[in-house]
Amino acid sequence: MAYELKSARFLAREALERAVKAGDVLVDATMGNGHDTLFLAEQTGAEGHVYAFDIQEDAVASTRKLLEEHGMSDRATLLCRSHAEIEETVPGPIDAAVFNLGWLPGGDHGITTRCESTKKAVQGALKLLRRGGIVTVCAYPGHPEGERERDMLAAFFAALPNREYNVLRQTFPNAGEGAPECFVIQKL
Repeated sequence: MAYELKSARFLAREALERAVKAGDVLVDATMGNGHDTLFLAEQTGAEGHVYAFDIQEDAVASTRKLLEEHGMSDRATLLCRSHAEIEETVPGPIDAAVFNLGWLPGGDHGITTRCESTKKAVQGALKLLRRGGIVTVCAYPGHPEGERERDMLAAFFAALPNREYNVLRQTFPNAGEGAPECFVIQKL
């Protein structure tokens, strides 16, 4: 098979691969274990930079270790703070931002992204975003807060002016209730 639809995360990464180029300024709004941060650092090269956010020290430590193992520590600034602080923390403009909502894989499921901070973070990322840049958001409605986040984001993105943004919502209708969804937003 030449092409295979895999998951919301796969679709987000595919959009980022097409949009990001060497020298870009990027944001990983939900650092987690560092895989998106590493991917972004690889994409932007030595000329660009990645700002990565997470509220958990464990996430920052595992991301730091991953970047060191790949010789990319100098390409990223790791921030142990809420993604809601993107607009106040990242010197704009940015070329792309990635949000992979939910909880830290292998971590405490009681610590999860929340509607209020996620909305503020997405708003901040959109304000910093250059024309032609993208924001990808993977939402996980398989738990109560994830469902609230997905619903809030769907309404928020639907209300964005279509002369300023293109918004794509990708779902897998046959994957069942609570399947991850991907939003891709491009600033026009």
